[in-house]
Amino acid sequence: MLMLSDELRNENSQIHTRNAAGLALKNALSACDSTRQDEYSARWMALDVDARQKIKEASLLTLASPQPRAGAVAAQVVSAIAAVELPVGQWPDLVEILLGFINTSDDTNLKIATLQAIGYICETIVLALRSNEILTAVIHGARKEESSSEVQLAAGERNYIMQVVCEATQNPSVSVQVGAFECLVKIMALYYDKMAFYMEQALFGLTVMGMKHSDERVALQAVEFWTTVCEEEIELAHEARESKHFAKVALPEVIPVLLNLLLGTLGADPFPCSNADEGEWNLAMSAGTCLNYMAQAVADAIVPAVIPFIEAHIKAQDWHQREAAVMTFGSILEGPDPQVLTPLVNQALPLLIGIMNDENLHVKDTTAWTLGRICDLLIITIKPDVHLHPLISALVNGLSDRPRIIEIYLDEYITSASESPLSPYFEGIVSALLRVTETTANESNFRTSAYEAITSYVSHSTTDCIPVVQNTVIAILQRMEQLLNMQNQIVGIDDRNNWNELQSNLCSVVISIIWRLSGGIQPMADRIMTLVLQLIQGAGKTSTVLEDAFLVVGSLAAALEAGFAPYIQAFLPFLYPALKAHENTQLCMVAVGIIRDIPRALGDQSAQYAGAFMNVLLENLQSNVLNRNVKISVLSCFGDIALAIGPAFDPYLNTTMDVLRQAGSVQPNPEGILEAYTGVVTGFKNTEKTPALLPHVPSILELVHQCLADEERSDSIVKLSFGLIGDLADCFPNGQIKEHLLEEWIAHEFRSKRGMQQETKKTLWWAREMIKRAAGLASCASAGSCYSDYVSPQLHDLPSATLHGNDTTRYPGPWALMIDNEQMTK
Repeated sequence: MLMLSDELRNENSQIHTRNAAGLALKNALSACDSTRQDEYSARWMALDVDARQKIKEASLLTLASPQPRAGAVAAQVVSAIAAVELPVGQWPDLVEILLGFINTSDDTNLKIATLQAIGYICETIVLALRSNEILTAVIHGARKEESSSEVQLAAGERNYIMQVVCEATQNPSVSVQVGAFECLVKIMALYYDKMAFYMEQALFGLTVMGMKHSDERVALQAVEFWTTVCEEEIELAHEARESKHFAKVALPEVIPVLLNLLLGTLGADPFPCSNADEGEWNLAMSAGTCLNYMAQAVADAIVPAVIPFIEAHIKAQDWHQREAAVMTFGSILEGPDPQVLTPLVNQALPLLIGIMNDENLHVKDTTAWTLGRICDLLIITIKPDVHLHPLISALVNGLSDRPRIIEIYLDEYITSASESPLSPYFEGIVSALLRVTETTANESNFRTSAYEAITSYVSHSTTDCIPVVQNTVIAILQRMEQLLNMQNQIVGIDDRNNWNELQSNLCSVVISIIWRLSGGIQPMADRIMTLVLQLIQGAGKTSTVLEDAFLVVGSLAAALEAGFAPYIQAFLPFLYPALKAHENTQLCMVAVGIIRDIPRALGDQSAQYAGAFMNVLLENLQSNVLNRNVKISVLSCFGDIALAIGPAFDPYLNTTMDVLRQAGSVQPNPEGILEAYTGVVTGFKNTEKTPALLPHVPSILELVHQCLADEERSDSIVKLSFGLIGDLADCFPNGQIKEHLLEEWIAHEFRSKRGMQQETKKTLWWAREMIKRAAGLASCASAGSCYSDYVSPQLHDLPSATLHGNDTTRYPGPWALMIDNEQMTK
């Protein structure tokens, strides 16, 4: 380490050599993994005190290097040493040294590197005792009088801070102006409630002027400021908290600027649906986004502010003006009252559909986006007999010359009824989308968007469209076969990525078709499984296609249920390696999901696979590498297996219950554990193995008690908890666990129903009746017990708890709705 620090300090060495030495020194001191960091810290503290001091001195001296890059690396080294020493009381004068560099030195490079060092240190350590001094030093670096704009940019009490930041927006350096507006955006997001005075005094004017700045970097941040204001006020409205209504006050000043920005910058594809250079954020996109949020923040007030602009430009000769008008109309559709917008949309729809034939492709793209928002937000304005035919025709025609005009949100018209207004167009739309996907390129992601649109239409297809869906799956499977046959022809990483992407898209469509056809997919099952197994075998171990292929298998298992049994043996050799791929979190998660799908599909037939499943799941729980979320899913798996095979789960009961008990003692999110317990208890209920649950009742109820005592518990946790108590009571109706069910905390929880959703209340009522029966309280008016609140005449006709998939749904039956007040025990 001494040699590395000497090399970092050596001004005669090449800069790349110094940087490499500094980074090596920093990496020898810091690590992302906490265990490794402890090792590095212990190794550093074990060094000779003199050696440590020399390394620290060299690092501090390098902050003043004439080479800024060397100073920046030295700042990282100083931070890494501070992260080790400051928490244990070492290097107590470091902060004072750094503050001295800023406050007393005229060396620009030293100030920049020191500010960077302070920033790095503050990211890792809370320096509460020196926070005021640090803040003063940072402001000292940002003040208007500072001669170096680089120092000001590196730097970043309330009035003083706001004064300095506001003054920095007027600095001659554009970089400093950008940084100042970035600060204002962050300040507004964090301290909205304290901004009224500053908005009135300065920020209104500064930010509006900033949006007009000739440099797009400054204008972008000024627009972002108002987007942030609107986001905060939208959130306040949702939470029914007091708002300062900055957006509404500034509306007359801000809206004209945003509209002018749209006029001046459109044609660069302002929205992702028409963005030629995808991922590049520009001023037009920012202005359109701000307008969108402004509409949500000020609601009806935005309509009269923009309508004159729309009317003046929507038929203009200049296509930029036409696009800006359409963009503006599409941006205000969310926020104002639908009753205010409906007449305007009714008037605009024929015109917008006509604009789909515009000669300019940018205008067509933006119009398609606007029509999509109308369908998404104001579907009632589209009259099937008037608008649907010209709308669908315009969109389908648009696919031929502008493939990016893909998605249109007509899901509201696609219902579960036997027919829908879209049924006559279904085959034509899907055929047109399939033609779009035949291209070998994926410019602007349009091919993927087309496949996504097919998936959406198939998922929502009505009964009369089933023949089209069946033909679609044949076409998709043919494409999968063709791709598999081309696999040996792949050359280079680009071809491989394109192949993987296509297979993923095809898998997504197949999944949606399986879910739509359900058991009707049986005639195609052999072909699907053959192709999927070939795909899994041909894909690399780290390929994302594996996840999609596994999802196809899971969907097929859920659709076929017991009919999936013939494919299990062929699939298991691919499933087990995926379950053991602990470093591939997503693949392992999907594989665990299939372990859950198989028992649900096969029921008690899955008992023959339970041993192997349990072994690999327990191995996953013991892994130090596997992601915690996967382990949560593994716990739920135990419940699915137990529920499916019932008493055949007995050999794994004690081990499972021990694992769940241990997990419950450390698991901050107990939902998966509750699901597992519910599956086990329900699987053993009313069987000869029910008594085996008795030793585990206390630990189960202990977890339920913890969950219900949590003030931040979710409604799903409450529902699972009540249901689990009811299941236990239903398992032991003859008083075997009476002493547990009569504990005061259970009585207390069953008294309160405030704030519960209706389904949770039903579960509570069902569980209460189970407890009354199990505790012998059905005809007993025992004092003070909440179990005497309701006495049902249909007590002995109660249906048992029923599990559907992940959800624990109890059907309390009509008894819950037939409570006779005269039978209530007071």
